[in-house]
Amino acid sequence: MRDPYEVLGVPRSANAAAIKSAYRKLAKKHHPDSNKNDPKAAERFAEINTANEILGDEDKRKQFDRGEIDAEGKPRFQGFPGGGGPRGRAGPGGFEYSFRSGGGPGGGAFEDILNSMFGGAARGARAGGGGPQFEFDTGGVGVDLDLNVAMTVSLEEAVNGGDKRVRLPTGKELNVKIPAGVTSGQQIRLKGQGETAPGHPPGDLLITVTIGPHPFFKVDGADLRIDLPVTLYEAVLGGKVRVPTLGNAVELTIPKNTSSGRTFRLKGKGLPKSGGTGDLFVTTRIMLPDGNDAELEALMQKWRDQHPYNPRSVLG
Repeated sequence: MRDPYEVLGVPRSANAAAIKSAYRKLAKKHHPDSNKNDPKAAERFAEINTANEILGDEDKRKQFDRGEIDAEGKPRFQGFPGGGGPRGRAGPGGFEYSFRSGGGPGGGAFEDILNSMFGGAARGARAGGGGPQFEFDTGGVGVDLDLNVAMTVSLEEAVNGGDKRVRLPTGKELNVKIPAGVTSGQQIRLKGQGETAPGHPPGDLLITVTIGPHPFFKVDGADLRIDLPVTLYEAVLGGKVRVPTLGNAVELTIPKNTSSGRTFRLKGKGLPKSGGTGDLFVTTRIMLPDGNDAELEALMQKWRDQHPYNPRSVLG
């Protein structure tokens, strides 16, 4: 995982607003739904999200700047206070540190300290001609094998559920079952599908779900909203118009003299929620025909002269 500042392309002195702006631009540019022919788009999108999770959180950013967590948000082993700190190396099984004494009295006591701290995990070995040498593997200390990825689903997939293929940063691909009624920000946990390390049980895969934008529905909690284009004559004369829903389209009766911006409620046509279903709110938008229409203009001029009115009079 690269440095999150490098991933988002911001300096270390960047403020929260600059980080947020950089994240939004990159997330929009590299969103998998906008790069369906690019097999690496999901990997870049996940990297951008991970970087934002660190830099977008004030506490995590400070921890990263102090070296307490790494670029994936995992804790770093900080060692021990005092002059004779550990010299460590990261091995495939986690963190492994080596301690060497100066060869004088007290070496055995140091081993006792290690044994008391790590449950006998310290192993003594004597090198030829030197003092005692101690090595230990911290086991589960500081080892986080959970893997976090982001997945974008359509509004229909969120409501109805289904199967979706997700690509991991490792390049591995998995089929994920999306539960019906999943919400944006919710996590799906797949046991044992995270990272692995010798001597440790495999971590879990945590998939954070984001509901992608819909072509015409807007999500408002459990409710949906839609702008419905209507003709001038439908608004004046009234009539029945078809309205799309997440299921089958329904007919809505438009009363005579319906103004643009009037909102109608269709009960139970929204999203599932605890104890029921949200509603669909339909707002009319009067659309005039494209191009110039001399007959319509003449009609409106006649109407203006014979029936003048000012709908903005309430504005003063």
